[in-house]
Amino acid sequence: MFDRLTLTLAWVAAILFVLAGCMLTYEVLARYFFVRPTIWAAELSQLCLIWGSLLGMPWALAARRHISVDAITRLLAPKVQRLVEIIAMACILAFSVMVTIKGWEIFYESFERGRTSGTMLDLPAWVAELPVAIGFALLAIQAVIEIIGLARGKDIPKGAHE
Repeated sequence: MFDRLTLTLAWVAAILFVLAGCMLTYEVLARYFFVRPTIWAAELSQLCLIWGSLLGMPWALAARRHISVDAITRLLAPKVQRLVEIIAMACILAFSVMVTIKGWEIFYESFERGRTSGTMLDLPAWVAELPVAIGFALLAIQAVIEIIGLARGKDIPKGAHE
């Protein structure tokens, strides 16, 4: 079930990236060809990139689409490779939990105080801060899933470079 959620969020992230590209293209056209810059395109495209990047993290971990240097670990025995992979996932889990907690605190404080972006749109600051807590919480869950899978003998995913 979590796999479906992460895949859905990966598609949402992809759509957000396309939207960001469209908004920035529109901004360039409006600014340079029609001398009518927007007040919204840059800020909303940044939000799309923030939300997209953070919502896509669990899928990237599950699919091993993140940057990974495995030149040395591939030389290790399979059992040692599995142990190293579990340790790596535990580090991701610990880091994700810390960022989730701190991200939630920052989001909540901004929400309570009514902070805004200070830009022309003056959006609530928490709109850009909430995805940190959500994205890293989902990444922590994915790391737990990966640890359990590896402990049960699941093959170590090799990622997209294979």
